Amino acid sequence: MLLPSKSIPSDQAMIAVGAQILIQLDEPGTVSATWQRLVEWRQCKSMPSAVPFWWFALSLDLLYATGAVDIRDGELRRGRRVS
Repeated sequence: MLLPSKSIPSDQAMIAVGAQILIQLDEPGTVSATWQRLVEWRQCKSMPSAVPFWWFALSLDLLYATGAVDIRDGELRRGRRVS
């Protein structure tokens, strides 16, 4: 689930989706705006499979738990530990 395996493609592993979310947070944004940016970014990169919103939400949980993202004033931002 966190890492790629036989049943989880590398572009859908939670750690990869988390990295893709961080790419979208070059500027702060709402959860829905970040979701939309991620969907469009994955389409532009011709990713072979779609990521459902619930997987995006779990990846955000992982990022929040590790301090990689924070939410302030209703917007997602990169956390202090991520440069």
